[in-house]
Amino acid sequence: METLCFEHETRAPAAGARKAVVVGVVASGNLEALVERVLPERLCRVEIATPAQGFGDVWAAVVADFVERYSPGGLRFSVNDGGARPDTVALRLAQGLKTIEEDTP
Repeated sequence: METLCFEHETRAPAAGARKAVVVGVVASGNLEALVERVLPERLCRVEIATPAQGFGDVWAAVVADFVERYSPGGLRFSVNDGGARPDTVALRLAQGLKTIEEDTP
C-alpha cells in the first residue's frame, strides 16, 4: 500500500454549505473519496491510499489538473483507491466537489 499526499493553493474557496460527503465505492478498478471542508479557504489537500505503487507522478498530474480546473479551496480529499484509472480519479474528485458544493447541508 502506498500513501501519497498533495497540497495546492487555490484561487478561491469551494462554494456550498455541506461539511462532508463521500462519493464512489472501493471495488475492483474504482475508488471512494471522503471530502471534508476542514482547511483554510485557499488550500486543498488530497491524501491517497493506493495498492498500485509507483504511480505518484500520474496522481500528481491528475490532482494538479483538478485543482487548476476547479479551485477546490478549503477541502481535504481522502481517497481510498482500488486501482482506478486516471479518468475515473478525475471524475470522482469532480463528483466530490460538486456534491459538497450543493446548498443542502
